[in-house]
Amino acid sequence: MSDRATISSTITDLIEPFNKKGVALTEATSFQTDLEWDSLTVMDFVANIEDEFDIIITMNMQAEIETVGQLIDAVVKLKG
Repeated sequence: MSDRATISSTITDLIEPFNKKGVALTEATSFQTDLEWDSLTVMDFVANIEDEFDIIITMNMQAEIETVGQLIDAVVKLKG
């Protein structure tokens, strides 16, 4: 499994506890529109991502990340 596939799988697992509506996750899934996350949920989730991958996601990066696929790409880049 590639690094991107491994990261994708881990991120999907981390999303599940926050996926209250049971939305089927794809790379096009939007955190705001599809998952309907509020700012507190986003903060909790970002903290989990940062802890899991030992990275820092800046506020500017967070503002640009709207979909699961964009988050995967950002983590791959930060881990690289």
